[in-house]
Amino acid sequence: MQRRHLIGAASAWAAAWPLGGSADPLPFASPALPARIRASVDRVIDIGVCTRPFRLQGPRIESERLFGKTVVHHYGHGGSGWSLSWGSAAIGALPLIQATGERRIAVIGGGAIGLTTARVAQQAGLRVRLYARERPPEVASTHATGMWTPDSRLCALAAATPAFERRWEAMARHAFRSYQQLLGAPGSPIEWRDGHVLSDTPFDAPGAGDHGLPGEPEYPDLMDLIADLRPRSSPLRPDQHPFKVAHARRFTQMVFHIRPYQRMLVEDFLRDGGEWIQRDFQHARELATLPERTLVNCTGYGAKALFNDPLLIPVRGQTARLIPQPEVTDLLVYRGHNLVVVPRRDGLLVQAQDPQDFNNPDHKVVRALTDAAVQRLASLFA
Repeated sequence: MQRRHLIGAASAWAAAWPLGGSADPLPFASPALPARIRASVDRVIDIGVCTRPFRLQGPRIESERLFGKTVVHHYGHGGSGWSLSWGSAAIGALPLIQATGERRIAVIGGGAIGLTTARVAQQAGLRVRLYARERPPEVASTHATGMWTPDSRLCALAAATPAFERRWEAMARHAFRSYQQLLGAPGSPIEWRDGHVLSDTPFDAPGAGDHGLPGEPEYPDLMDLIADLRPRSSPLRPDQHPFKVAHARRFTQMVFHIRPYQRMLVEDFLRDGGEWIQRDFQHARELATLPERTLVNCTGYGAKALFNDPLLIPVRGQTARLIPQPEVTDLLVYRGHNLVVVPRRDGLLVQAQDPQDFNNPDHKVVRALTDAAVQRLASLFA
């Protein structure tokens, strides 16, 4: 089945969860009803916008000689940056870095891919200096939803060759193992959470599900390659959930608490001898002034201007945070209605999407999008 990803793959991910059968009963006792979300627009405490760096061909992971240096490009992961970062760095970028023979390298960019690439290089015994215009939480990837969706806007269907799929699977599995090793870390940056995916139509109905933004390509179904990494979802009867929808399923998902996770990565990087230099590069020629001879370009959408990459397509994303409710622990995905909710310690994250967000680099906050999403959330509860 081909599908489009309307809201950063979260809805499509949950809707495509391995099913236990449309009429299967829950394999456990009826769960407690989730806590009610106090959804109102006056509880919005923050709204952020980011630009997902999408490339039809998939991430750019290759090296080139430029200005007398070796530049390893590692960017263009669409909505899969956090999710795929450890695997993409270890399997994709690290062999290219090690092939240069340099023991001291520079990483350009301090977002999801840059931070993780720096840590993978350190763990391989390299000395790393990181150059970035911004430091977390000011980086764009702070505004991600924080759900593990390693196939989110990663490539167009036409680019998903068997070789690409094999490499993606290896990266996704490596990333998954890396995150499992972080379970129980101080501050619990990585957790497994239960959640509900809701739908107005049967999940197995022909043509059911989300549809893409105008101009968006078809994306490949990659998650079947790692179906063994996630538990099956379970259908719920109307008396087993509080939502005003016709169909609901319960699923389990891995999530990131992004701000404590960023803090952990930065602290670990500095503890292991990493250097962080705040610098804004206006042109790729400025890289010639750096003392390192091997540079890793992890600038995300910034590579479009810095390295003149015309293949990068911006996909705008807007997220908002409501006042935290510690009692709310369940994820929520409303399929086909532009609604994803991720309970985090810094607030209840609500994602909103505009029909014009594909190929849209605008970082201006559109408050009406968030208000509509919050009002839609409020309408779900009886």
